[in-house]
Amino acid sequence: MVCQISDKDQKEQIAREILEALPDWFGIPEAREQYIRESRGLVFFAAMKNDRAVGFLCLKETGDSTVELAVMGVLKEEHRQGIGRSLFQAAKVYARTAGYEFMQVKTVQMGCYPEYDVTNRFYQSVGFKEFEVIPTLWGKENPCQIYVMALI
Repeated sequence: MVCQISDKDQKEQIAREILEALPDWFGIPEAREQYIRESRGLVFFAAMKNDRAVGFLCLKETGDSTVELAVMGVLKEEHRQGIGRSLFQAAKVYARTAGYEFMQVKTVQMGCYPEYDVTNRFYQSVGFKEFEVIPTLWGKENPCQIYVMALI
């Protein structure tokens, strides 16, 4: 079950629990802490299983017409069970209802790390299209792939 969370402390607790359990994706402590801090003020969806959060997704407005999938995490043992897709669908419905016309997401470019190749394929599978690669945004070892999607 996916639900929207509004309590800032609960958002932070869920984000911390899940991101700390995903070191292959969120292994840089400073970056992970920034995601956790920022999650408090973002639109936040959590996937619950047996009263426990197993995944979450945050949206951040980046323009009048654009929202960004700012951070998303699903516990590794819960991968490939439709949880990420359910979180994304809830976020997409929210974004459309809120009047956004586009959604974007940033990740590490395909071909750099196997974990991020899985992430890239997920974003492509839910309808994101390649927009641009910014090779130096996160350093040359982590070229930033930007994906976009029309919501209208």
